[in-house]
Amino acid sequence: MKIGVYARILNREQHGDFVNKFFRFLSDQGITCLVHPVLHQTLREWQTDFTVELLPEHLTGDEIDILFSLGGDGTVLDTLSIVRDTGTPVLGVNLGRFGFLASSQQDNFEQNFEAIKKGNYSIDPRSVLQLDSDLELFNGFPYSLNDFIIHKKDTSSMITVHTSLNGEQFNSYWADGLIIATPTGSSGYSLSCGGPIVFPGSASFAVTPIAPHNLTVRPLIIGDNNEISFSVDSRTEDFLVTLDNRSVSVQRGTKLVVKKASFVFNMVRLPGHSYSNTLRNKLMWGLDKRN
Repeated sequence: MKIGVYARILNREQHGDFVNKFFRFLSDQGITCLVHPVLHQTLREWQTDFTVELLPEHLTGDEIDILFSLGGDGTVLDTLSIVRDTGTPVLGVNLGRFGFLASSQQDNFEQNFEAIKKGNYSIDPRSVLQLDSDLELFNGFPYSLNDFIIHKKDTSSMITVHTSLNGEQFNSYWADGLIIATPTGSSGYSLSCGGPIVFPGSASFAVTPIAPHNLTVRPLIIGDNNEISFSVDSRTEDFLVTLDNRSVSVQRGTKLVVKKASFVFNMVRLPGHSYSNTLRNKLMWGLDKRN
């Protein structure tokens, strides 16, 4: 069995003990670990004595059986650009605070790994957003797991986001911006802006304006078989476009079209884990403080 491991820059004082325990446990299990270059550099700086191999920055096929993401939810989002369309399953090990996507906790990692080793897990396919443009944006990988966002730049005035569905005029949003969220991303920035929570597998997008000026404008759900195109009016020459945690500045007049990608992102679902449980445990769904 070969596993890949990805992490952002780690703090040795905060994460060192777990990282050492993690790799030593896998070594004792006879597991071959391929480490992403970012983490590989960190381990070299820490002068660790366990043996790892180097993982390609972008997977192309069957290099590994599963990719472990060590960090928080943002780290899990990073892994989309690593696994791409290979279908390689990803399990997030939560080293952060929230852990909505990073479902495995540090203190039960060994138990979770044994379940994975025995095949006692399932795959939860998550839809991916694709951005089409007349410019090459996001280093040639214009995909996101959570959301696509158009946002005014800096502290400039509100922008007007004209939207069309499948070439037909839909609505003009006079607001600070607009979010198109997948079901996975519906519990993130979209939720904080008043958008609905959408269960994974719902075959839909959540369209959520950011601080809209018109009180009649509300978030809504559309099928993910729609293509959404955008035209932005602004007092400034450019505005921000974001895919997950990556942002670029885009000039007015740039072609922007969002649609569902042709591939999915496979998340590992461990025994006893479900989206309903995550909502209750992480978002305190249905919590009654009177009890």
